[in-house]
Amino acid sequence: MQELAGKVAVVTGAGSGIGRALAIRCAQQGMHVAVADIDKKELDKTLAFLAGGNVDVTARPTDVSKYDDVVAFADQTYSTFGACDVLCNNAGVFSGGTIWERPTSDFEWTLGVNLYGILHGIRAFVPRMIAADTEGHIVNTVSLAGLFATPYSAPYNVSKFAAFAATECLAEDLEQAGSKIKVTALCPGLVATEIARSRRNRPAELAAERTPDDEFVEQVLADTTAGGIDPMDVAAMVVDAIREERFLQLTGDTYRSLFQPRLDDLLRGTLPAFPTYE
Repeated sequence: MQELAGKVAVVTGAGSGIGRALAIRCAQQGMHVAVADIDKKELDKTLAFLAGGNVDVTARPTDVSKYDDVVAFADQTYSTFGACDVLCNNAGVFSGGTIWERPTSDFEWTLGVNLYGILHGIRAFVPRMIAADTEGHIVNTVSLAGLFATPYSAPYNVSKFAAFAATECLAEDLEQAGSKIKVTALCPGLVATEIARSRRNRPAELAAERTPDDEFVEQVLADTTAGGIDPMDVAAMVVDAIREERFLQLTGDTYRSLFQPRLDDLLRGTLPAFPTYE
């Protein structure tokens, strides 16, 4: 897709961080924007910002882990704008800790948002996008954690590895179907977002007692992301990836150097050394 002006962008997890930046960047390209987030208060802030810029926008509080919620968001988008040209399945949460210490609820919550949020977005929007038979693009926010496993991050890593697989499968299936829709796996490294505060939106029914291992990794994540790149820089990369039809979008040139050592370790049959993100 080269021409974005006048097209429709859909962004989940748009209440903060990369999601809000994607919504803003798409609006700056002259696109109509549909935004969703589970946090209505933060979603309203994004909506007010976009509306203040005379952007055509619609918003809906949405729990992407629930298929019916995502379908309702898709229905609202199509009833408002009649199309979805760029779909950003961006909503994500973090839960970490030692794998044998984590309760099932950690995995249910994290997989529900990070994996099923993408799957629900695909099912709710992609058939309609295909039926339109026009150029389109889907951006799934994965993570470097979907390519490289790290200690104390099992629920997050598992969900993101699965999210990357879902994104690659989607791209392959669309290509085999002869679709005009392209796909990008967005794999950010350290970005200055509030991902370390994900539990503020954790459903009560999936609550878990705090333990030293998950408290430790959340603090490390908060400390490291504080020095990360601006989400608006990530959004600019995404727009470029859409125009260039790039499948894998990293957020730092140095991350490319992480792949060869991992591959070499795997081909030797040894446990890959976990990377240090900068």
